[in-house]
Amino acid sequence: MLQEFNQLMDYIEKNLTKEVSGKEISTIVGVSDYHFKRMFSYMAGMSLNEYIKNRRLSVANVELINGAKVTDVAYKYGYQSIEGFSRAFREWCGFLPSEVTKNKIQKSFPKFTFIIDIRGGISMEFKIEKKEKFNIVGVSKKVQMQFEGVNNAILELAQSITEQQRNEMHQLANLYPHQVLNVSYDFEDGRLGEKGYLTHMIGFATTIENPFDDLEQLCVEESLWAIFPNQGPFPATLQETTAKIYSEWLPTSGYELANLPDISFTKHDGTYENLYSEIWVPIKERK
Repeated sequence: MLQEFNQLMDYIEKNLTKEVSGKEISTIVGVSDYHFKRMFSYMAGMSLNEYIKNRRLSVANVELINGAKVTDVAYKYGYQSIEGFSRAFREWCGFLPSEVTKNKIQKSFPKFTFIIDIRGGISMEFKIEKKEKFNIVGVSKKVQMQFEGVNNAILELAQSITEQQRNEMHQLANLYPHQVLNVSYDFEDGRLGEKGYLTHMIGFATTIENPFDDLEQLCVEESLWAIFPNQGPFPATLQETTAKIYSEWLPTSGYELANLPDISFTKHDGTYENLYSEIWVPIKERK
C-alpha cells in the first residue's frame, strides 16, 4: 500500500494546477478516497487538501522569486482572486506575494514520501474482534481534527452534558466498557486551505433503543474491529498510538478501514499521568 501512496504523491506533484478527484485517488491507491483521506490525515497530521495547498504555495513561492507575476501565479494554482491568493500566501509564510517577489524570501514545503520507519523493534499489542450491531447514545458536535493536545471543542462538548443527560446515558449503558466512549465519524477533508473536520460523539454503548429526546443515537453495524490497548500520559499516549496505528500498522496489516466510526475510551482515575485507554478501529479484509 505504501507504494500506491507514493504513486499518488507523484501524481499530485504532476497535477498541482488541477483538482484531484476522489475517483482518481481510488484508482491510484486501490481503496476508497474516504479510506485514504482518513489514513492520510492521521499519518501526515493534516488533511490531504491542506497538504496540496501547502505544496501549491511552496511551488508558487519559487515561481514568484523567479519573476512570475502574482496574477498569473494566483490563477495558475486555483485561486479565484489575487486577494484570496495573497491572504492564503500570507497565512502560509507570513509575507505577501509582492514582498516575496521584491525581497526574494523563500519558504519551502517538501513533497511527502511514505516509508515504513522501524525503530527499536517496538511491537504493538492488539486483538481482532467481531462485534455485533450496537448503538451509541450520547451527544455530538462537528469539530476540527486535532492530532496533538486537548481538543477544546471536544472539551466544551463534554462540559455541556447535563446531569440529566448523564443519568439517562448511564441507564442505557449495557455493553462493554460500561463507561464513556469517544466516537469519531463523518470525516471530511477540509476545503482548500482548511483543516479536516469530523463529528465527535460522547456517549455509551448499548443494545437498547434510545427513548430520550435530549440524546442522539448512532447505530454501528456489525464489523471486525482492531482493538489497541495503551497506557501512559493522557492524551499524548492515546494520540501517539492512534498515529502509529494509521502510519505503521494499517498499511502493512492486510486490512483496510471499514466505513464506521472510530471509537476510544479512557479509564480516568483523577490523574493524567498513567491512564489506560483502548482504541477501536473498524476494519475489513483488504481485497
